[in-house]
Amino acid sequence: MSGYSRHVIALPLPGVYAPQDDTALLAGALREEALPAGARVLDVGTGSGALALAAARRGAEVTAVDVSRRAVWTARLNALLFRLPVRIRRGDLFAPARGHRYDLILANPPYVPAPHGGRGPRGRSRAWDAGHDGRLLLDRICREAPGLLAPRGVVLIVQSALSDPGRTLELLRGAGLKAAVVRRRWIALGPVLRSREQWLRRRGLLAPHERTEELVVIRAERTH
Repeated sequence: MSGYSRHVIALPLPGVYAPQDDTALLAGALREEALPAGARVLDVGTGSGALALAAARRGAEVTAVDVSRRAVWTARLNALLFRLPVRIRRGDLFAPARGHRYDLILANPPYVPAPHGGRGPRGRSRAWDAGHDGRLLLDRICREAPGLLAPRGVVLIVQSALSDPGRTLELLRGAGLKAAVVRRRWIALGPVLRSREQWLRRRGLLAPHERTEELVVIRAERTH
């Protein structure tokens, strides 16, 4: 995996999304956050648990959530291996976090536009496929995350430019958060995007000779 960061350490089991460029980009934004010991952190779509572990290493009280049983097993195994106290829950996005408030929410959701449109992804593709426009979960995160933030709380979201970061900014600002793109990285098209390259070009999401994908991290803060 290109762009893998020494700050993002976790062992993925087969069938679980492994730390990649988007994980490393979000981990970089996490490192820039003031995160005092005991800060409450929620990692949604935790996968291998890499970002949850990075927050726990800094003394945060971390809850990690994933809908995949295999991901939950993997994250629990990594927490044990690295001897880090992370609460890991299985559930649909924010469902296990209802009734709590967090100083920081981390989200690396599926964001790849998929030709199958409204049909829900199955198997391993759940880790990246996100509907026709790539926003199957991004829109939910933008609607639901603000209500889980503590005063001055922050949400960090990583996504592809293919799934409309402008829409993410618009929704978060509409919820009263101060939002901006804080990190960018261009990477070569991976195997998933190459497999649907012509479809993306027909939709105008990739230019005729474009061979890279832009990843962005969006930071949104509750200012009161």
